[in-house]
Amino acid sequence: MSPLSGFLAVIVFFTAILVAYLTKQFQNENLNYPTSNPMTNLNTKVKTIEKEKVVAETLNGRFAMLGLIAAVGAYLTTGQIIPGFV
Repeated sequence: MSPLSGFLAVIVFFTAILVAYLTKQFQNENLNYPTSNPMTNLNTKVKTIEKEKVVAETLNGRFAMLGLIAAVGAYLTTGQIIPGFV
């Protein structure tokens, strides 16, 4: 096994661990939000945000940051944003 393939295997392993952690975090955050809004009668003009949308946007932002880190890492190691494409 060459050093580069070993390094890539380690990166894939850590990425899988991170995705598993974020998935577990997504499930835990989904349980943290109450099912009913305790302030429903205070102001009827304010729209409430569903808990799934809040958790989905949080997870989307985390994966976007992961993608940016991967792009910077690919650029630093290979000199290309997408290795293999000219």
